[in-house]
Amino acid sequence: MANKRVLVTTAWLSPGDEVHRLLTDAGCDVVHSSFNDRDSSPATLAALVTGFDGIVAGTDRFSAEVIAAADRLKVFGRTGVGYDNIDVAAATERGIAVCPTPGVNRQSVAEHTFALLLSVARGVPGNVTAVAAGDWPQVSGRELSGATLGLIGLGAIGKAVARIALGFGMRVIAHDPYLDAEAVAASGVERASLDELLATADFVSLHIFLDDATRHLIDAEAIATMKPGAYLVNTSRGGVVDETALAAALREGRLSGAGLDVLETEPLPPDSPLRGLDNLIITAHIGAATVESRARSGRMAAQAVIDVLDGRTPEHVVNPEARR
Repeated sequence: MANKRVLVTTAWLSPGDEVHRLLTDAGCDVVHSSFNDRDSSPATLAALVTGFDGIVAGTDRFSAEVIAAADRLKVFGRTGVGYDNIDVAAATERGIAVCPTPGVNRQSVAEHTFALLLSVARGVPGNVTAVAAGDWPQVSGRELSGATLGLIGLGAIGKAVARIALGFGMRVIAHDPYLDAEAVAASGVERASLDELLATADFVSLHIFLDDATRHLIDAEAIATMKPGAYLVNTSRGGVVDETALAAALREGRLSGAGLDVLETEPLPPDSPLRGLDNLIITAHIGAATVESRARSGRMAAQAVIDVLDGRTPEHVVNPEARR
């Protein structure tokens, strides 16, 4: 596979690391360029992608405009489970395979989900800040044991969260139109409609992809359906939540708290309605950011690029029709 050029845009990958070595050992010339080094505007990306055969892609937005400029591109190896930052239809039209890395971060995201659940339930960040400032507040929080956790989405990550929750002694209910009823029952999770889940759960956790059907799924109407005083956690995609509606519910006390690892616009804009809320915890999209998860994701994305450029079928491709 001589003279194949691969662009790496994932910010946590760097020259000389394992992914770089995998690609160079396979005969690729590798170039690194992430948002840490340049802006992510469509014009900048369009100029950047010209002349590359493969891209190990991070979170940059690869729009139809950018993909049109990729004159030699055959494959995206996406270092992440989600791929909504890549215009799959445009990629398919140009014969470009889109290969995410499903399953690699399920444990990392599940554990971070629980970090947020525990933090919002006990007000940990605010208490730490207050103690550091010389105060000693002892505000009562909520126990997870005996509480009901509602999971919207019960894929690999949702199931991992359910296992942890059951270990905490929580009742777990889930809404997912693709659920296997028998498998769910055997796992100790109960099925629920979306309205039933929202009205019943003390804690609601989101584990769904972002598409036209799920964008702003948690809007003002959905929040009004939620149990008064409930908590919301989102480690899936920011666009699933209407942030203006969420901010209003948190300010009014309609919801007791929320923990977000994902936002509609990242980093958090200065004028975001989510700023200044004491009952909100925001982390910087770090749910999958563990050494173990990133190593698995990087290897899988690099291997997908190598496979496509060598004429093999990659393990995971969301648009197999692109390679026909």
